[in-house]
Amino acid sequence: MELTYQPYELQLKHAFTIAKFSRTSTPVMLVQINHDGKTGYGEASMVPYMGESHETATDFLNKVDISEFSYPFDFGSIIRYLDSIAPGNPAVKAAIDIALHDLDGKLKGKPCWQLLGSNPALMPVTSFTIGIDTPEMIIKKIKEAEGFKVIKVKLGRDTDKELITTIRSVTDVPLYVDANQGWTDLQQSLDMTYWLQEQGVQLIEQPMLKTDPDSNAWLTERSPIHIIGDEAVQRFEDVEKARGVYTGINIKLMKSAGLYEAKRMIDKARELDLKIMIGCMTETSCAALAGLAIAPQADWVDLDGPFLVSNNPYIMPEFADGKYILNEDDGLGLRF
Repeated sequence: MELTYQPYELQLKHAFTIAKFSRTSTPVMLVQINHDGKTGYGEASMVPYMGESHETATDFLNKVDISEFSYPFDFGSIIRYLDSIAPGNPAVKAAIDIALHDLDGKLKGKPCWQLLGSNPALMPVTSFTIGIDTPEMIIKKIKEAEGFKVIKVKLGRDTDKELITTIRSVTDVPLYVDANQGWTDLQQSLDMTYWLQEQGVQLIEQPMLKTDPDSNAWLTERSPIHIIGDEAVQRFEDVEKARGVYTGINIKLMKSAGLYEAKRMIDKARELDLKIMIGCMTETSCAALAGLAIAPQADWVDLDGPFLVSNNPYIMPEFADGKYILNEDDGLGLRF
């Protein structure tokens, strides 16, 4: 078995601004694992707030002993081994996990979505994300979202209502909102949830600080629309903590350290009667296809990463009528 990797800088089509920062690119690490004539592909997308970089990913990968992986893969043992190398680093761990899942599917001659128990017929629509911007750029981005049935909007500043009003001047599609911990006043936040409901918003991600479960729980109890934990829900152990604080959780492979743990999080969330969103970072088709392998098991999907970048090194996954279409290829179904 052989592990190789290449650093890559993923360029965004537009500057991406959320409540606390703005960026124009995202460092990613493209990973390949070869075994028995097959190659599995993985990806680490390392957004700044998670603390990973090309340097940290390289350092981690250089510590990985590939002889620890034997086929058939024991994914539980593999993630425990990766966690033993160093804490944190969920994106680079996800890259290895994704590559091994892709390889596993190719060696078994089956698509990953089938091995993970998904039904392609249950694929939800995916949202198209619009960052905080000027009214002129918001309208331009809305036009780029043609074909999408849902738009996700980044909020968390004093221009929130203006941004929503601008969107509503050009489209009436349903909206998801992500405040990225940008709200601080409880009563104003509650009032905002009712106003957003009137504007056709279906859910709000992480309105208050992830370190303030009491405020998030207070808002969730009173909000007329779903409140979803995002930054507060990283890995499996966080799912139990979300009960009573949020009505749902946003699972991202770059937080969960890959597909194995994401699937466990889905099963646990269902057990706790929590709603599920499958989300993404700025990603290529590789990580997006990994997320799509479990997306039919979710209530909502936000896997628009490949649509937001200008230098995706792979072919776009098939997309029609607001939904991705899973193919029958072995593994992830990544095409070049």
